[in-house]
Amino acid sequence: MEQHRNKGFTLIELMIVVGILGVLAAIAYPNYTEYLQRSNRSEGQALLQDAAASQERFFAQNNSYVTTAADIAKLGLRGTSGTTVKSDNGKYTLTVADDGRGGYTLTATQTFGDVACGNLTLNALGVRGRTG
Repeated sequence: MEQHRNKGFTLIELMIVVGILGVLAAIAYPNYTEYLQRSNRSEGQALLQDAAASQERFFAQNNSYVTTAADIAKLGLRGTSGTTVKSDNGKYTLTVADDGRGGYTLTATQTFGDVACGNLTLNALGVRGRTG
C-alpha cells in the first residue's frame, strides 16, 4: 500500500513564523518612526540656516535685521506666503522676533508632533536651541 503524505505547513509552524514577524515588526517600527522624525528635524534645521543666511544678507544691505512677521517677506525665502514661511515639505513654520539686543531670534515651529525635539530656535549669535 502506498502512503500519501500531505505537503504544507502545520498550524504550529505558521504561528511560530507569525510570532517571529511580530517581534521583528515591534523592533523595526519604532526605529522607522525615529528615522522619520530625524529627517523632519533636518528640514527644520535647513529652514533656520536659510533664514539666518538671508538675515545676514539683509543686514549687509540695510544695516538692520528683519524682526517682525510683517517684514518676513523681505528675506526672500522659499515658501513665503504673506507673513508666514513654511519649510519645503510644510513640516515647519518660521517665525522671527527681536531678541532685544539688536539681533533676531528665528523659531521653526514643528507641525508633526515631535515631542522629543519640539520647536527649533536660532539667534543672531548662532546659538541653537529646542523646546523638547
